Amino acid sequence: MNITDLIGYTSAFLTTLAFVPQAHQSWKTRDLSGVSLPMYSLFSLGVLGWLIYGVMIASWPIIVANSITLLLACVVLYLKVKHLRLITTLS
Repeated sequence: MNITDLIGYTSAFLTTLAFVPQAHQSWKTRDLSGVSLPMYSLFSLGVLGWLIYGVMIASWPIIVANSITLLLACVVLYLKVKHLRLITTLS
């Protein structure tokens, strides 16, 4: 593994790991009041773009990191939308 790949994998690991606490906390507590739906929606689209880009250039650090990050962001988005529906149903 060359230094470029090492930097790529390390950075990918750290930025992906940063989303694990939010997804875990959201799943565990179901409290998404502090989560911005527009922000997470735009973020998820951006991550999808990075994933497509990674596939196009065949960059495994980009593909792996953005696949996992997209999955975690989608979990949070799903919970947020479900939470919003529950609130509007109860109102």
